[in-house]
Amino acid sequence: MNKVILMGRLTRDPEVRYTQTNNTLVASFSLAVNRRFARQGEERQADFINIVAWNKTGEFCSKYFKKGQQVSIIGRIQTRTWDDEQGQKHYVTEVIAEEAYFADSKRDGEASGGFENTFGESVAQNAEFQVTSSDDDLPF
Repeated sequence: MNKVILMGRLTRDPEVRYTQTNNTLVASFSLAVNRRFARQGEERQADFINIVAWNKTGEFCSKYFKKGQQVSIIGRIQTRTWDDEQGQKHYVTEVIAEEAYFADSKRDGEASGGFENTFGESVAQNAEFQVTSSDDDLPF
């Protein structure tokens, strides 16, 4: 299984380009993801992870994500190689975003009352539910 869940801050605004063959939108950006633990006496380290988002997910990221914003990405790891003009081989590992969410609090970022996924659906944040004592209290 190849599944990645990341939460971090954008190091730059998403960069948008279109493929030459079928004009598909591709957004690229990098996330600074804090490591879970820090060594005693040292600052917490961060990993800088390249993210690639295609089609509607890429469109969402390019439209709403900005440098410094905290976001959450769900996707998969992909590696690829290519040779440059000098014949030197290059390797890259990146995360292909399948889902993208706001992760800032309302105070910290521009997110509204909840999270919004890549399809524009609102996902409630801190939703309050009431527990009822019997089935008679249910509205349906």
